[in-house]
Amino acid sequence: MIGRGLPRAVVVLGVISFCVAVGFGVLVPVLPVFARSFGVGNFEVGAVISAFALMRLLSAPLCARLITRFGERLVLGVGMYLVAASAGVSGLAETYPQLLILRAVGGIGSAMFTVSAMTLLLASVAPDRRGRATGFFQGGFLIGSMAGPAIGGGLSTISLNAPFFFYAGALVVAGTVGLILLRSPGPGSTDAAIQPVPLRTLLADRRFQAACVTNLAQGWTSFGVRSSLVPVLIVDVLHGEPAWTGIAFAVAAVVQTIAVAPAARITDTVGRRPAMIIGCLLAGATVVAIPFASNIVLLVIILCGYGVAAAFLGTAPAAAVGDAAGGRAGRGVAVFSMCADFGAIVGPLVAGVLADHVSYPVAFGVGAVLIFVAAGFSFRMPVERKA
Repeated sequence: MIGRGLPRAVVVLGVISFCVAVGFGVLVPVLPVFARSFGVGNFEVGAVISAFALMRLLSAPLCARLITRFGERLVLGVGMYLVAASAGVSGLAETYPQLLILRAVGGIGSAMFTVSAMTLLLASVAPDRRGRATGFFQGGFLIGSMAGPAIGGGLSTISLNAPFFFYAGALVVAGTVGLILLRSPGPGSTDAAIQPVPLRTLLADRRFQAACVTNLAQGWTSFGVRSSLVPVLIVDVLHGEPAWTGIAFAVAAVVQTIAVAPAARITDTVGRRPAMIIGCLLAGATVVAIPFASNIVLLVIILCGYGVAAAFLGTAPAAAVGDAAGGRAGRGVAVFSMCADFGAIVGPLVAGVLADHVSYPVAFGVGAVLIFVAAGFSFRMPVERKA
């Protein structure tokens, strides 16, 4: 069991991650289609996803300061409630600009949650268990992701608005769980007495560099290109129903969840470097293949391959950040998070333009190139010595 021997805070964060993922997963099949219902193109669909990420990016630097002043628990809870409010009102949007603005507001709360949760997670465990801790956190998100898209696909047959309300409810539950059960680390917690690593030193660390570039590539492809183009690819190119997006993502999430435990063990026992190299190479290969799928079954198989890669890329880079920045590394976590957000902002916009004016293969291919660049940075990481 990946969660055995992990601190209580990690277990609670895994539960919160599950609640967040159920809600987020519900939106995956319908958000691009809902945006398209206002008569906009792929670029505007990508902008809805990018607006959320843009506000995450702009808000992240402030999150570390908020955590220092108010603590991880309060910042996490308030962030969840803010996203819940914006999601619920988004379901009532009557125009495209309204949807765009409301999703942008939700990005502020999402940044508060992400930075505070990861900072607390890394502070709660010793270095030799960081891979398993991040794996457990990722596992909670993935289990929720398995249910979320399927539920969202089912709700979309009733109304494109219903998933937004479900998302809001799930986030209220997550925020309440955090406020009740979590505690910010005290003086006796792991790494509490260690002075923060200066930002200049952190940025020069090859481990941190590789983690950030990998997170940028993940933001570009997973949170950006895949989320914005795969639903449209299924509906417009493969002529499937929107519910098929939920099914495809749910199956891929099952495979990714199964792969998390071995990926986490490899991250802690073999090393961050080989885990990141494996993840990047496999992710790049599968991203290249996605637009060439001739039917939905083949597309699901390819997405499952990407899921295995994502299991490695969801654990090893975060653990590498903890190694480079120390347990309580709010600024390091904020920069790491901002890299994914930057990719999630630019990725959907670039991919949307390329899909509209060039081709889907080129749109996905650019993301794959970025992942292979991340693999190059991973090769530059120092080789870890394991006892």
